[in-house]
Amino acid sequence: MDKSKKVKLSQLNPYIETQSLAAIAGKTGNLYESLYIISRRANQIGKELKEELHSKLKDFESNDSLEEINENREQIEISRFYERLPHATLIATNEFMDGNVYYRENFEGNEAK
Repeated sequence: MDKSKKVKLSQLNPYIETQSLAAIAGKTGNLYESLYIISRRANQIGKELKEELHSKLKDFESNDSLEEINENREQIEISRFYERLPHATLIATNEFMDGNVYYRENFEGNEAK
């Protein structure tokens, strides 16, 4: 994840806010379809954040006792940054409502509208 996206995510409100169901449903025409898209995007974001966090924490696996104190501080700072980020579901909902999520309709077995 690039630095500008991290700054944008850190500025996002980490608290849950009530969303209008009509506004969510209005994006696709179906509330359940919109929620499905948001949930899939939230899973993608969660996996990306988890992989990124693990790759950063992998650098701290060496157990040198002299450097351990300084590394612990850095490790704590990295962990705190990721803890302060809003939950992946909130990020995905915000992206969906802003129109930043690409999705396509799959009409297998259904007639096209």
